[in-house]
Amino acid sequence: MNINSNGKSRMKPSIHVLAWLLSLLTCMAGPTKSDSILTPAPEVVPRIHGANVFGVRPGHPFFYKIAATGTPPLRYQVLNLPDGLQLDRKTGIITGILPRPGNYVMHVQVSNTIGKHECNLTIKVGNSICLTPPMGWNSWNAFGLSVTQDKVKAVAQVMIDRGLVEHGWTYVNIDDGWEAGQRTAQGILLGNENFPDIKGLADWLHARGIKLGVYSSPGPTTCGGHLGSYQHEAQDAETFATWGVDFLKYDLCSYKWDIFDKAGDNSEAAWMKPFLTMRREMDKQSRDIVYSICSYNTIPWAGKVGANLTRITGDIRDEWPAIVNNGFGVIDQYWYNNRPGLWNDADMLVVGNTSGGWENNVRTNKLTRDEQYSHFSLWCLLSAPLIIGCDLTMADDFTIALLSNDDVIEINQDALGKPARRVLKTDSYQVWVKSLEDGTRAVGIFNMQSEPQAITVKWSDLNIRGGIVRDLWRQKDLGRYESEFTTQVGPHCVTLVRIKPTEALRALGNDTQTR
Repeated sequence: MNINSNGKSRMKPSIHVLAWLLSLLTCMAGPTKSDSILTPAPEVVPRIHGANVFGVRPGHPFFYKIAATGTPPLRYQVLNLPDGLQLDRKTGIITGILPRPGNYVMHVQVSNTIGKHECNLTIKVGNSICLTPPMGWNSWNAFGLSVTQDKVKAVAQVMIDRGLVEHGWTYVNIDDGWEAGQRTAQGILLGNENFPDIKGLADWLHARGIKLGVYSSPGPTTCGGHLGSYQHEAQDAETFATWGVDFLKYDLCSYKWDIFDKAGDNSEAAWMKPFLTMRREMDKQSRDIVYSICSYNTIPWAGKVGANLTRITGDIRDEWPAIVNNGFGVIDQYWYNNRPGLWNDADMLVVGNTSGGWENNVRTNKLTRDEQYSHFSLWCLLSAPLIIGCDLTMADDFTIALLSNDDVIEINQDALGKPARRVLKTDSYQVWVKSLEDGTRAVGIFNMQSEPQAITVKWSDLNIRGGIVRDLWRQKDLGRYESEFTTQVGPHCVTLVRIKPTEALRALGNDTQTR
């Protein structure tokens, strides 16, 4: 169900229900043909989404939107709300300041006339933020250098109207192209004619539970030829904080050829220098800003410069070989570098209509729907940042449903923050296993062939025990599978399941089918 800011449905329920029923009829044994929407319609009873942990630095502004679905109006309540925080009961937005370090456990309740859902949320006040992978949208693949404030605002409105914010999508990030052609006489960086009021944009987004991100470079210019932050790091960090920026993508670009290459110093310290310079300036600000660094050699030292995200791949494309390289290939090499507060970035999600940034024209995605299921599933298994790259104003029901599956997103937002490992690899399929905080396992069974196939997996080969198997895309329990599991998987598609170990079944009784 798509919900606008007034809590009213924007899509005819009958259309969604028909699509959902069709998906069940065509894909009962597995996604052999994913031409229809697999994600069920959201429940009418309230359901809270998002991670159960959130990090903030002492004395910095706290900003958190309780993500929840259900028939509106929803009523929000928080028990054990720490002193210094306030809850807007109409919007579910929590704001304020927590001056002292420590862990604060709040009990969140969301209700409507039909029912209630409640869960705990732990706030960790300390030196670490970004404790789960960021979820949001970036302008580059949709608009490239033609991005404008109006386009960004329109995308944010879609995130609200079609319910993405209520599934945990938090950030709206402006990529390259927002910067003015020159600084003020005092050296202050401004937005260009397409971004007349970035602070006003940030305020507008914050009032709706969304955070703002911007883009810059440690070099004199950005990749797109706009002004970078070189020798203005202190001013820019202060400007970003004053605007209310929550996320900074810092892209090496011209620093490499204008500064780094000319210096001829290839040491780790030289690579770290520009990113560490901006980190130190941001640390002087009384605001948390997620720090996303993009370079050609960041992986070994990203944590040393205080990065929260580090790019480990080249730019992604909406083509299956790019998914294989960025996801199944490159990212598997650096699983050890992934942890709460520092996430391996395999680049944006290439789902929905896209353009690839430099193309400057939005077109139909080259990935099949099967391949988009695999792409999104793999990024969730790998604890990768989930940053949407398409023009959401053109998103169809398939794309919105793909981005609104809470069972799948929950795998990405698991507080343990442990990326999946590839356990089985053959010429025709791969199996990836992710350990989760509650002791369950998420398993992705990927068909690497261009034809559908039946895949049988023995739990002993994965070094896990059997139990209740839940199909995450359909949000449906399939039964007990004690020794092996067989699934029909479409071409370049995936079966994504979660397994509750057998030893945990006693409390559930014996009413589940065993295989």
